Amino acid sequence: MTDLTDLKSHDCWRIIGVEGDRSCPELSNYIHCHNCPIYSAAGRHLFDREIPEEYVSQWTNLFAQNIVYDAKTGHKIVNLKEKNSRSVVIFRLEREWFALAAQVFKEVTQVSPLHTIPHRSNEVLLGVVNIRGEILLCVSLHNLLGLKSAETINHNLALSKNIAYQRMVVLELEQNKWVFLVDEIDTLQRFQEDEFKEPPSVIFQATHTYTQAIIHWQNKKINYLDFELLFYALNQKIL
Repeated sequence: MTDLTDLKSHDCWRIIGVEGDRSCPELSNYIHCHNCPIYSAAGRHLFDREIPEEYVSQWTNLFAQNIVYDAKTGHKIVNLKEKNSRSVVIFRLEREWFALAAQVFKEVTQVSPLHTIPHRSNEVLLGVVNIRGEILLCVSLHNLLGLKSAETINHNLALSKNIAYQRMVVLELEQNKWVFLVDEIDTLQRFQEDEFKEPPSVIFQATHTYTQAIIHWQNKKINYLDFELLFYALNQKIL
């Protein structure tokens, strides 16, 4: 059998195989290069090769921009429905449902131990937590939005089955990171622009301050929060 190492190129099928001069002595046995183990080994080598460093980041950016390419022509496909929509993450605080732009969500993780900061911790700044080796400030969105205190919520959750849904969320915007506790993470969902409705004036005042729009989904009223205002308020109140 012909040895791959004897060839200057691994694509021997193009040199002495069916795409070349057909001088390969193994053609009489395998009829076609596709049946040859050398061809199969070359295919496995192709899939086993290391991924270029920029490959993952390039495709991540493409998916983030909702850009689709036609497999035959390579041209961009613009989906107008995707273009006029927003991706949000829906979550629950106490009995209220909220949403934030998916772009500011860095991570959703299990609840980590909270460590208070002497002379700094208060009803909004609860302390610091260790998220994958990084020490981050943990805040109470419950208190910032005028909901029940974090202590009351933790006590209530400890007595209910909902504690299984409790998670910590890491938000990031322009290198500013905040961690807060949610009582439940629901889903990542995409909504059309016309589904974001003006919030009514009857919303509780503290919540209304940060509510940019109202979304109705699965018989739930979702308060879509203004993440820029949220980050600004946290920076003003804590830093």
